[in-house]
Amino acid sequence: MQKGDVPYLKFLADHYTMSDNYHQPVMGGTGPDSVPLGFADQVFFGDGKGNAATPPAGAIYNPDPQPNTLNLYTARKQWFNCSDPNAPGIGAIVSYLGKLPYRVQTRCDAGHYYNAVNIDPAWTPQGTPSGAGSIPPVTMTSIGDLLSAKNIPWKYYGGSYNVSGTGTPLDGIYCNICNPFEYQLNYPAMRADHMRDVTDLFNDLKNGTLPAVSYVKPDGAMDGHPATSKFDLFEAFARNIIELAQANKELWESTAIFVTVDEGGGYYDSGFIQPVDFFGTGPRIPMIAVSPFSRGGHISHVYNEHSSFVKFVERNWYLGKLSQRSRDNLPNPRMDEDNPYVPVNLPAIGDLFDLFDFDRDHDDHDHDDRDHGDRDFR
Repeated sequence: MQKGDVPYLKFLADHYTMSDNYHQPVMGGTGPDSVPLGFADQVFFGDGKGNAATPPAGAIYNPDPQPNTLNLYTARKQWFNCSDPNAPGIGAIVSYLGKLPYRVQTRCDAGHYYNAVNIDPAWTPQGTPSGAGSIPPVTMTSIGDLLSAKNIPWKYYGGSYNVSGTGTPLDGIYCNICNPFEYQLNYPAMRADHMRDVTDLFNDLKNGTLPAVSYVKPDGAMDGHPATSKFDLFEAFARNIIELAQANKELWESTAIFVTVDEGGGYYDSGFIQPVDFFGTGPRIPMIAVSPFSRGGHISHVYNEHSSFVKFVERNWYLGKLSQRSRDNLPNPRMDEDNPYVPVNLPAIGDLFDLFDFDRDHDDHDHDDRDHGDRDFR
């Protein structure tokens, strides 16, 4: 950034609110990092009806090193059972968590196998079964389910969703592992009301027909991923959305846009990483809140991660919790002034309300006292 990279994200950070303590929910990759945006939790291998099952023996992960090597896994496969401390690679992590100065719930349910790598969700974008090797459908409650139960409109806008499966040149760049709702048993029934292409988002912004809650994921050509894209394309993608929202004055007055990425792409920094369960959290990643209520270049040190967005939606629309085990049950952090990056009430993750000042006048650029009262956002 100091050399001129990411100029638009720097502009947003200078004019709105940035978190410098926002993290990946797990240590990677994209699939396990994206799932918490919908569940504040991880999905598991099952029978397709919500019951845990055991995956084929040839798909079980074994991170123990091969003989006479230090870093070659015995079997880099798909699934691990972290409820079994005798399983390869599990005991050391469980032992570490048990020695922390605070109590950590592992969230490793007995007999449940969780995915160690990116695996296709149960459904294709078109709502047909993904086939062998995918994650069987789960019946876990998502934030979309809670919103629908309260008749609160929501949509997931995925880049190139409309061309996925068509065989056209852009087919294949829609990110299926990024959409947490595609893992759900009821995904096919969701599609008509809740699944859209990013091009539909542009129209909804222009027409003022944006739902209360929106997820927006660029396709592989625009997401900034080094293998397929460049980060300035992701910046342009975010800028277009923000400027479309700001051009609709009535919409903008009640809008909050969170700009982040799914993970750090292997770039690890020296920031404090808080273990909240067996799965993570992970390294810090960008998070900027763009809103009439986040002006002024404020920097928040409160510890947040992708599950914090679930907590934000639950609090703003009075939805309750997803389950008894999901991370949205964790308390909001209480931060120590002498060490503002480490919560004193570990484990804890925020609900992103600290990024806003709801009592300020929209045109007041100097006032920076942060009230944590609730306000209804689009």
